[in-house]
Amino acid sequence: MPVPRRELAHDRMWEASDFVGREDELDKIVPMLVHSTRLITLIGSGGIGKTRLAVQAVGRYQMARHVSVHWVRLARLSKGSDAYAVEEEIAQSVIGPDFSGRSVWEALVDTFTEVDAVGQYRQSILVMDNCEHVLAGAGAVITPLLETVPGLSILATSREPIGWVDEHLIVVPPLSRRQALTLFRQRSELTGHPVTGADQIATADLICRHMHDHPLYIRLAAARLVRQPLAAILGDLSGDETDDKRMRWSPGPSVGADPRHRGVGDVIAWSYDLCTDKERLLFERMSVFAAGYDTNPEDDHSGASLDVGAELDAIESVCADDRQPGEDRRPGDDDHPASLSGDGAVSLASEEIEDLLDRLVDRSLVTAHFTTTTVRYSLLESLRIFARRQLEQHSTVRADESARLAERHRHYYRDKVAYAAANWLGPAEHDLLDWARAAWDNILTAIDTSITTPGEAAVGLEICSGLLALRFPFMKGPLREMRRWTTRSLQATRTLDPQPAELQIGAMAMIVWLTLCQGEPEDAERMLEDCVTACFPDTHSRRNWRSTAETDIGLPAVVEFAWGIELLLAHGDARAITVLARAREKWHRLDNYGAAVMADLWAALAAGVLGTAQQAHQIARHHLDEANASGALWVKSWAQLAWALTLTRHGNPTAALDFERQALTHQLPARDPWGRFWAVQFRAWSLAQCITDAIAAGNPDRDALTAWATEIAQLAGGTATQQARFGIRLEALGPFADEADKALAVARRTLGPEAFTAAETQGSRLRPELDEVQQLAMGTLSINTLAASRPAGRAASSYWNELTTAEQEVAILAAARWTNAAIAARRGNSVRTIDAQMTTILQKLNITSREDIIGFVPEDIIDDVRAETARRPRRGKTH
Repeated sequence: MPVPRRELAHDRMWEASDFVGREDELDKIVPMLVHSTRLITLIGSGGIGKTRLAVQAVGRYQMARHVSVHWVRLARLSKGSDAYAVEEEIAQSVIGPDFSGRSVWEALVDTFTEVDAVGQYRQSILVMDNCEHVLAGAGAVITPLLETVPGLSILATSREPIGWVDEHLIVVPPLSRRQALTLFRQRSELTGHPVTGADQIATADLICRHMHDHPLYIRLAAARLVRQPLAAILGDLSGDETDDKRMRWSPGPSVGADPRHRGVGDVIAWSYDLCTDKERLLFERMSVFAAGYDTNPEDDHSGASLDVGAELDAIESVCADDRQPGEDRRPGDDDHPASLSGDGAVSLASEEIEDLLDRLVDRSLVTAHFTTTTVRYSLLESLRIFARRQLEQHSTVRADESARLAERHRHYYRDKVAYAAANWLGPAEHDLLDWARAAWDNILTAIDTSITTPGEAAVGLEICSGLLALRFPFMKGPLREMRRWTTRSLQATRTLDPQPAELQIGAMAMIVWLTLCQGEPEDAERMLEDCVTACFPDTHSRRNWRSTAETDIGLPAVVEFAWGIELLLAHGDARAITVLARAREKWHRLDNYGAAVMADLWAALAAGVLGTAQQAHQIARHHLDEANASGALWVKSWAQLAWALTLTRHGNPTAALDFERQALTHQLPARDPWGRFWAVQFRAWSLAQCITDAIAAGNPDRDALTAWATEIAQLAGGTATQQARFGIRLEALGPFADEADKALAVARRTLGPEAFTAAETQGSRLRPELDEVQQLAMGTLSINTLAASRPAGRAASSYWNELTTAEQEVAILAAARWTNAAIAARRGNSVRTIDAQMTTILQKLNITSREDIIGFVPEDIIDDVRAETARRPRRGKTH
């Protein structure tokens, strides 16, 4: 029987030139086909590339084994088509004209049942494309087919699972960042407007981010180049439902394109229309939350969970129709419990939300973000814009639907931040900080709507104040962002009547703290003056207040705290110890123990650099004992640093090194960039003091001095990058800047200028995102070993650039120690082709062994080699 035309078309498609990435998924699918897995379903959002991936997978498999592959495209069927319609569509696609008199079912079974010369069943593959809108019908056909035809494997694509008992699900993620940009540039060339140059590439990268690295959306965005310049396309993608234009883009190509894929809105509407009324209403209401994002696993080398999405409790509290505690009764609540969605009034109860979320995740409309202990949910930016517009269109019964949801949203996050700020001092500290990280985008959304909603500015300022009390900006960074939001919220409260004076004073004082830590003492001093003026409007009462550091003139604890840090960082004034101790006592009397501990920490740091040996030991030891008793690891790590500072400054720098390493062991898992930076700084100071003490003692070990000085220089090179990223002006931090300068001077004298610069340059190559500077400080990383695998010469990079794109991809696998046979299977090539490519690679790199390839891999893609090493086939596994 002739092979249908459609099958031949799909058989050729796998060689499409614009197929990008998907190696991880292919590495899963092809072995499943090898092992005759019965049902494999590729699931993902519309246009994510499920069909192309299926084409590529069966194409690669057919290169190794000649099996029959049959295709059926179910998108032509109407929504909810039954098993009979699905069966007929399969028959028309697979069999073609049939005059045998057999039933459709018998014809299908005969077609898929293949027997070899010795009577053994041969494998055949049926690809069922686009099952999501006919799930029940497709499932009713798949089950008897698999039960009846022994050698049949079905590869399905769908926006949600089929639901068969032994179904193997392969989730198709967005492209990686690099793959997304590669696809955009490929598609731009088709328009005659190729993307070239660093500025254009950077703009294209931002467009891909707004398109959440989704292949179809990237194609649609690149197609706009025939109508708009690159910058204008980016301008269309504001992410704000009020002026984002992506839903209004003119349709994409009309020839050769699926009608469901002609526009961003068309893609989403296909899934939205399959939802029940309650699913649609929850989907629409979730647009009140900040847009989320999804990533390709290749972009998450650390394996850390994504800080994104809203937890179930937040969605229930904001989106359910159950009236919230303290929420006013609104007109129409009894008659119309929710907005209209579809043909009738629909309400959402809290207990329904979780099941509805699961359904929306299954439909690829909501993204689920899993950690080891929780699951969070979000809408991608395009989906959020679509959902918000649907919400506005359907808010016909309760006109203030959007405003009501926004109010619930910001009040929910205000209350959660307030709870975290009041309860962080203890074993729950880590969980509360993790929650704040994950909620960050929603917290910013809540602050923003507070500022822009008349009468609600105090809510935003309460959120900012709570985050500062939680020390969150030091965990999240950069400090300037939190300072900007707090300042905006503060200014917005100036229009309130009455004004929340106490809240404003507290926020101003905390801005002083942030500004000082940024290294901007002049701005901090002006803001502190404003604080004191707000506390004492009468000019006489605040006269000469700066001369009263030893006396309590009645300033609030938070202002005393800001003043003490100003005395420390801006002036190097030892009176900071007294003022900070007074702030601690005032907070203690208010039972605000978290704030009291913060004041105690800064008092210990002040005593370490400005106080006597007795003061430093007494305050730092007391703080360390309290920190150990608190159960809060962040507090403990900083107390260890304060104690290490005291030991370094007052007689025992060798012991200080141990405490600095202990502090880093707590700060690395806590993801505390501020603490990690200062732990490294303190270590450099301790090493410098070790050098000074050894020289003063006479007859020092020259090798030890060189090793200590070299590490100081390497740490200085590594932390320079961190300073820029975190916005730290170390040179403006008073006595701490002095300590840093002294340490560098000691190292430079010990090594000499040239050796110091060489070591500093080595350190500058350390990667902050991998915590390599901290690993060096902890002794768990050898910079010499690292340098051997990360050469930085021009010759190496120029040789690498001589390789073609395909040769570079093969070279990365070879550097990861894949065999030529495994590379051939991975890439769908013959072993002979890979052997020839390897010969060319060795010749171009001017080397004789594939083991030497690693020395030529550029720094910016060395992580690809690590990722491929982890994926390398092990003996006994099929790839």
